[in-house]
Amino acid sequence: MKREEKILITGSGGQLGTTLAKALIDRYGIENVTATDLHPKTMDAWDIGFLDTTDAASVEAIVKKNKISQIYHLAAILSANGESNPIQTWDINIKSWLNVLEAARKYQVTKVFFPSSIAVFGPSASKANTSQTDFLDPLTVYGISKAAGEQWGHYFFSKYGLDVRSLRYPGVISHGTLPGGGTTDYAVDIYHKAVQNIPYTCYLTEDTALPMIYMDDAVRATLELMDAPKDKIRTRTSYNLNGLTITPKQMVDSIRQWFPQFEIAYTPDFRQSIANAWPSSIDGLHAKNDWNWSPKYSLDDISNEMISQLSKTYNMEKDSVF
Repeated sequence: MKREEKILITGSGGQLGTTLAKALIDRYGIENVTATDLHPKTMDAWDIGFLDTTDAASVEAIVKKNKISQIYHLAAILSANGESNPIQTWDINIKSWLNVLEAARKYQVTKVFFPSSIAVFGPSASKANTSQTDFLDPLTVYGISKAAGEQWGHYFFSKYGLDVRSLRYPGVISHGTLPGGGTTDYAVDIYHKAVQNIPYTCYLTEDTALPMIYMDDAVRATLELMDAPKDKIRTRTSYNLNGLTITPKQMVDSIRQWFPQFEIAYTPDFRQSIANAWPSSIDGLHAKNDWNWSPKYSLDDISNEMISQLSKTYNMEKDSVF
């Protein structure tokens, strides 16, 4: 008899977590998904419960009690916020991940998902079309923790047979939550400002090219990776996940199709040096070959979705801006 899937999500209150949790609830049923975060809250039709993933006993208790079969471990401090307290960021990001891996090993969890990031790459990696196996020398504690986390996932797979799967996300663009402290957050905040007719000050230069992905593509990639047969998963560190490459200027040009008068100024800050060390584009060939990944959303598709949804949020009519 096939085991009923019981899902645990950590970091459910974050940008990716809120959307992924809804997708998993839609798929497996609300009774089979345990969504958790450090900050409990009620969403539209489901609750996010409290879980401190740095507490090993609490992680083990929730995995055992709920007979968890899959874990999506999203809890982490992101790149820009992490630089304000690097030791705490390392402690939280790595300690919580090791607690999840140990609980999964002890209680026979069948699959574990770990979100990595393009932040694992640094100045030694190829800037354009960065390959799956390019050199990792991250310059942020967030990137260091993600690179180490990839290796821990590989270790638990090779030593214990734990089915750990991972994606290196580019910047994720979403209307569902506000920016959460990442270097690519401008690509979310800029739409909020445009829809409210507020001039935007960008902390990156207009020609800073970074890999991005729309949230719907990011969630679909996550589910497709986790659905893939085990023997198709040939990368046990983390897969490069490609979407599209965008500069702030390109995003502004796209937004001005809806908001011709949208104003922007460029005032680079400490996040510019972080972005300069990251790839401008990444090679997703391994994901395509192993589990048939392909992104769907173009920049104008993203702008259309973001403006449509945020116009509802701010009680505006998108068509009125033409």
